[in-house]
Amino acid sequence: MVSSAHEAMHQIFREDPGLFARALPKAGIAFPEPTAIQHLDTDLTEIRPLARRVDTLFRVDTADDGGFLLAVEAQGTPDPAKPNSWTYYLAHLYAKYQLPPILLVVCRDKATATWAAEPVRVGLPVHTSIAVFPLVLGPGNVPAITDPEEAAEDLALAVFAALAHAKDPGLPAILDALATAVANTGGETAKRWAEFTEVGLDDTPARALWRHLMATYTPRFPGSGTLIEEALIEGETKGRAEDILRILDRRGVEVSEAARERIASCGDLELLGTWLDRSLTAMNAEELFGP
Repeated sequence: MVSSAHEAMHQIFREDPGLFARALPKAGIAFPEPTAIQHLDTDLTEIRPLARRVDTLFRVDTADDGGFLLAVEAQGTPDPAKPNSWTYYLAHLYAKYQLPPILLVVCRDKATATWAAEPVRVGLPVHTSIAVFPLVLGPGNVPAITDPEEAAEDLALAVFAALAHAKDPGLPAILDALATAVANTGGETAKRWAEFTEVGLDDTPARALWRHLMATYTPRFPGSGTLIEEALIEGETKGRAEDILRILDRRGVEVSEAARERIASCGDLELLGTWLDRSLTAMNAEELFGP
């Protein structure tokens, strides 16, 4: 079954079709600037009953180099069958549209990105009939954005960078910068990218961290002890405690009943925040509660 993370990695280009033209130069890949981008049908099936479907497909027009087709494929792990599919995609697209096809593979880990970047050669050892050279974006060439101001300048790019680094140890700092940028931007745009980020992080500990960052609320009159403020704090502490326990459970860390009760009953948001950070790497409850 296709995961939310897989869908987010390529559908982000449907949300912002010009994203690829901004992301490729960040990875050191020169590309002509588009003048128009058209989303195309992704179904590449022929009359024969063999399903072939590329993840996302665009027609891109440029001022100087004419038009080309951009096929975007999200790849979570190396798959020996994929190079055959990619070769088919590009040959079929070229025959159907009579435009140069470009394959862009987006990955969430360096090993898969390295595998995907390998050229695909079809033919004999003495002669190559078809060669496919994928473009690849992943944690190895997409810079991590840890500056909130930089993230706010291009939220789509910042979200894509966060998803590309979803398996990196430095992800908390990336998400923290993105959360600040989203909060400062506000409005429907911020809500859309906040939701997209959560879905793209799938069912991982990082998703719980993102939910915690998005749940941060600053009252108009902090410290006034109003009923609304108390209710907000109570709800936030409960949610943060649940996130800590969920992360530990997902990571397979054994938590005693006493430790669960200590976490669930804690009303100190700052302390819970410290425990939340530690829950991403702690091997036992003692490390969680340590000094």
